[in-house]
Amino acid sequence: MVVKKITYRSLISLDYELNQIQDLDLLLERILLEARRVVHADAGSIYVKELVWEQDRKVEKLRIKYAHNDTLQKKLPAGHKLVYSVFSLDINEKTISGYCGVTKEPVNVPDVYHLPPDAPYSFNTSYDLISGYKTISTLAIPLKTADGRLIGVIQIINAKDKKGRILPFSNDDEFLISHFAANATVILQRAFTTRAMILRLIKMSELRDPRETGTHVNRVAGYAVEIYDKWAVRQHIPDTEWERFRDILRIGAMLHDVGKVAISDIILKKPARLIPEEYLIMQRHTIYGAALFDEPQSDLDVISRDIALTHHENWDGTGYPGWVDPVTGQPIKTDPDGKPRGKKGEEIPLGGRIVAIADVYDALCSKRVYKEPWAEEQVLAEIRQLSGKKFDPVLVECFFESLHNIKQIRTLYPE
Repeated sequence: MVVKKITYRSLISLDYELNQIQDLDLLLERILLEARRVVHADAGSIYVKELVWEQDRKVEKLRIKYAHNDTLQKKLPAGHKLVYSVFSLDINEKTISGYCGVTKEPVNVPDVYHLPPDAPYSFNTSYDLISGYKTISTLAIPLKTADGRLIGVIQIINAKDKKGRILPFSNDDEFLISHFAANATVILQRAFTTRAMILRLIKMSELRDPRETGTHVNRVAGYAVEIYDKWAVRQHIPDTEWERFRDILRIGAMLHDVGKVAISDIILKKPARLIPEEYLIMQRHTIYGAALFDEPQSDLDVISRDIALTHHENWDGTGYPGWVDPVTGQPIKTDPDGKPRGKKGEEIPLGGRIVAIADVYDALCSKRVYKEPWAEEQVLAEIRQLSGKKFDPVLVECFFESLHNIKQIRTLYPE
């Protein structure tokens, strides 16, 4: 009974911690992690309900967002994250998570290889065969709003005791995770709203610039967090500061090109490379973007402004817009010719230096009206070649250390 009291107390603390996370993706991953911790589950997945096109119509499906597996994770090299298949499930009675989504009730299965004869769902053993991991006990809990609307499902796998033996999930486990899921759903609703507002802003940019898509900004933001995580380990950043910065970095990175809404369609939608005069006008998007965060009210505003303004600065000082007032665009420090002096080295804020790499990598990997996507080896060679010139050399090392995880993000947010 003492153990349960401690668990309930920790749930209250968890509610507070989760409320501090603003970004949707980071929140989803943290919810999965904490749900597993609460009941000592070895593995699990978190799914979000999404509308997807299927045969010229939109249907509701559960799409996997994150998967964890401690047993398989321990077999990977240090710093690598588990690579999992990105897929969607039908919300129907054929699978355990799908059935949970249909009924909006917990589904507690002691052994997936010995399902009750009257169970409408089945378990696909091919996943275990491919991964070399055996699923036994599983618990699926719906993420549903107070008015009964489904937003996702948490499925956790293989409860373990202190000796590492796999156990069925108990009724107490089911109650704890249901309680946790109910509170997490309230927090998730806020994060969904924030993400929707950001993507609407991105949609405005997309209407102006076809290259500025929701999938592009999600990829850039995801890459940025992975690079920062490697950098934070190197710098021995305290956990609280690490979590806080990576949260607001992801949101700020999504808004890196928001200033393009102020650029003429003639330039934004030109189906060819820009001439020098047009390129100078395009460069102003950094100043326009930073001006949106004038009189910052929070750390998020500050970092978003810094990223919008400086993600085209170069490590060697040859980038733009240089030392300018982020509101007026007027020079603050100038070269002998009177033009703004470029920021260089660590004069460029960390967020801007990180997003510079993430943005270029995604642009080179993606199709544009004036180019085909580059081959992977060509992209990576270019990133290496620009180390110490365009990019912070330490962050380039962090990029390559996180490349395994960055490739996974491209599968999560395809073109």
